[in-house]
Amino acid sequence: LISTLILLSPQPILYSYFRSSCSWRVRIALALKGIDYEIVPINLIKDGGQQFTEEFQTLNPMKQVPALKIDGITIVQSLAIMEYLEETRPIPRLLPQDPQKRAIVRMISDLIASGIQPLQNLSVLKQVGQENQMQWAQKVITSGFNALEKILQSTAGKYCVGDEVSMADVCLVPQVANAERFKVDLSPYPTISHINKELLALEVFQVSHPRRQPDTPAELRT
Repeated sequence: LISTLILLSPQPILYSYFRSSCSWRVRIALALKGIDYEIVPINLIKDGGQQFTEEFQTLNPMKQVPALKIDGITIVQSLAIMEYLEETRPIPRLLPQDPQKRAIVRMISDLIASGIQPLQNLSVLKQVGQENQMQWAQKVITSGFNALEKILQSTAGKYCVGDEVSMADVCLVPQVANAERFKVDLSPYPTISHINKELLALEVFQVSHPRRQPDTPAELRT
């Protein structure tokens, strides 16, 4: 039944912002699984933020991106989206077949998606004040990366968990980009940096990159 629904469903629609690391995660996952989709840009800054419009709040009451319309439903929260894609379109995998490795992938993904990124996202930075934003972001990213580096030293192969790209890698690359944007010193994190470099060489990470989105400002395109 699920496969029939997938075949009959219209093209998925991703509500995304070019610089949103959570949106980038979903773009990577869609690219990895070879899923064609339409992007509807939601500018988080312009006119006070398009995520606050009544129209968008009907899609996501949390007023955040991403939101993915797919198979007749709307899913928000990047990890939930990726879990759904994994269950309905399991090849290529985002989660290892081995249950222990699968748990490790989810652990690393949650560490980034719950323990680092939300503490330095736009809504939190607005609360800490303009003059404190850089210092705050550096502090929370550094704290998270201190833990992440230690974990990856014992789990990494070529990528975060062994030699297959997983959901953990999909979360890692956008977070490293956040760290670079906030001028975090990455020299204490050789494992993170090496994995990030390997992943950025892959086509799926390049096509989904913030520099190459339809809503990317011209001055940020490369």
